[in-house]
Amino acid sequence: MTSTQAEIDRSQLGTLSVLAWIGDPSEAHDIPYLLAYTLGDGPKGREAGEAAARGLLEEIGLPIGDVVMDGTRNPATFPVQILLEGDQIALTLPGMNAQCTAPAEWVAAANESGQAYFLFATRAWPEAVPGQPVDAKTLQEFAGDESVLTGSAHCVLAVRRLQQ
Repeated sequence: MTSTQAEIDRSQLGTLSVLAWIGDPSEAHDIPYLLAYTLGDGPKGREAGEAAARGLLEEIGLPIGDVVMDGTRNPATFPVQILLEGDQIALTLPGMNAQCTAPAEWVAAANESGQAYFLFATRAWPEAVPGQPVDAKTLQEFAGDESVLTGSAHCVLAVRRLQQ
């Protein structure tokens, strides 16, 4: 028996990490960005993790490349959601989630705009270990790399908060 849809083994992703930053406010570029990526530490290695990331994005309907999906129109039904509480960001995708601490300028920009630009990179980034700082140059080298950008899913997401 054959199947037309591949089974995605999410365990192959390995560690899913999230990093938040903003552009340069002095250049009127204070967009809050959120980047999800795998460390490439899944049980079958980096290539299997990258393939699992591509499969996950396909499974949830996020195209890889230059299409930017608008998750602000119907945020409750969009497959990717972010919740901001204080300086904590919770990223939720079908069957998985990740968290990170946002810098104060990210929180301010997200509060002002009510949205964030989200990228899910299919290329592993083992150097960006959770809990360790990533300097601006290292971030620019990864997130600004053309192959990373064209190999990522791109979305604009509503920044949601807990109701009070």
